[in-house]
Amino acid sequence: MCISLSSLILLPIWISMAQIQQGGPDEKEKSTALKDLLSRIDLDELMKKDEPPLDFPDTLEGFEYAFNEKGQLRHIKTGEPFVFNYREDLHRWNQKRYEALGEIITKYVYELLEKDCSLKKVSIPVDATESEPKSFIFMSEDALTNPQKLMVLIHGSGVVRAGQWARRLIINEDLDSGTQIPFIKRAMDEGYGVIVLNPNENYIEVEKPKIHVQSSSDSSDEPAEKRERKDKVPKETKKRRDFYEKYRNPQREKEMMQLYIRENGSPEEHAVYVWDHFIAQSAAENVFFVAHSYGGLAFVELMIQREADVKSKVTAVALTDSVHNVWHQEAGKTIREWMRENCCNWVSSSEPLDTSVESMLPDCPRVSAEEDGKMKRVIENRGRAKRWFQPYRRKITEEEERHRSTRANFLEELPVYFQILYRSL
Repeated sequence: MCISLSSLILLPIWISMAQIQQGGPDEKEKSTALKDLLSRIDLDELMKKDEPPLDFPDTLEGFEYAFNEKGQLRHIKTGEPFVFNYREDLHRWNQKRYEALGEIITKYVYELLEKDCSLKKVSIPVDATESEPKSFIFMSEDALTNPQKLMVLIHGSGVVRAGQWARRLIINEDLDSGTQIPFIKRAMDEGYGVIVLNPNENYIEVEKPKIHVQSSSDSSDEPAEKRERKDKVPKETKKRRDFYEKYRNPQREKEMMQLYIRENGSPEEHAVYVWDHFIAQSAAENVFFVAHSYGGLAFVELMIQREADVKSKVTAVALTDSVHNVWHQEAGKTIREWMRENCCNWVSSSEPLDTSVESMLPDCPRVSAEEDGKMKRVIENRGRAKRWFQPYRRKITEEEERHRSTRANFLEELPVYFQILYRSL
């Protein structure tokens, strides 16, 4: 077991303090002296010796990783998968390294959406000024003009961004498992328009400006003794804060602030905004949603705010491990009834695949996303879409298929696209 340098140095002091605290009142003076000694130790320098600088590459090549022909992330020299514990007993540093790699992969997936899937990146708000914070979504060229069918994808919460289901799967398994790319390609091959939401891109981060506050006591006519008593509390507070800061931020990382994107400051706001400015304006007769986890909650919120419009345009909704709650979100009776007819939620369960799962909520049916009581891929991404798209192909090619039949086929034959994600949640 590895012990950090700072722990080795501070351990004798902590032991001494514990022994002193067991003594009587005469030991208070020693305890005070030891506390004073602790306050004088430069933890900033100690922890810097423990932890390497948080200076990471900004490209995959810099990390010495690349995606092979199977879409797997592998080390350029060794061919090994990604290793999280690059440095033993430095979890924080390893986590920061992982996050830095994750940001690079997010940009890499964005590039694939544009180059491999031929999607276009559309900035939002649509009327944003040059200087205000902006986000974006991705859509196919025919997303707004396709007269028949439009597919809308909404991922879950966390660090994932447009085009991703799970960053962890992209890094540890492959692009097909962790991204929406195979699904998007198949949809476009089948003649769908596609819109990929980006509900977690709610703000931009900028460095927090340093504020210099001039003490009001400098210009006061109060007696010096009174000013000294008045200033004692904020000075002690600042001392404690600075002392804590040595633990919290040993490498003096930049303090950042968040500037939220207008009308897109949350996943719920984002879903409503994209509906109003894109989906509602599309020509598609049938709109289909696939929403995972928090994406399901965002869809329900969209229904609450745009109930009549959603009912008139959306044919069916596939949810996977959706975290929506019709009671907490105060969804009305008519919404719950619509969801029972038009939605299905595949959830983690030990029951065989597609087995009905009981729920306390009176909304959409819930069915098992597991098969034979264990987690497995229902079908590979490259093959699962075939079964998924069959009901839509029948609707478009057989004119006698009615709206209700299309919806029923969708919910009955849709395999669990996100089933592999459950291991990472």
